[in-house]
Amino acid sequence: MTETTSDKFVQIKDILLEMDLKIVKEDERNEAFVVENEEDGIKNLVIDCAPPLLILEQLIMRLPSDKEKRNELYKRLLQMNQTLVHGAFAIDDEEKHLFFRDTLQIENLDANELQASINALSLAMAEHSAELLKYAKQ
Repeated sequence: MTETTSDKFVQIKDILLEMDLKIVKEDERNEAFVVENEEDGIKNLVIDCAPPLLILEQLIMRLPSDKEKRNELYKRLLQMNQTLVHGAFAIDDEEKHLFFRDTLQIENLDANELQASINALSLAMAEHSAELLKYAKQ
């Protein structure tokens, strides 16, 4: 771990604490955090310092097993992505899980930028969680 990277890890931790996010897990060696603020829809949000990027990823749900319903959901996710300020809904390679994911440049990262990304996740969950839950139950 380089000194610069370590400094960024500490800086990001300070920002997360200032944002009143609960740090559920901290892995200094791998430079990653798991944070939450359930009131704002943030649950087990992984924040990974992977220079030159800061990666934010939260598991949203398991995808429907029915292929037709899954394809319908994919179309809706693309439409939902159009409305997001930061980040996007994404699926894993096995098409089993839906995530919210955002990446930021770590070099010039500031508190406002990280706050905006996390707020975008909160807003996305507020706007779309009811609809996503319908797909999760299928």
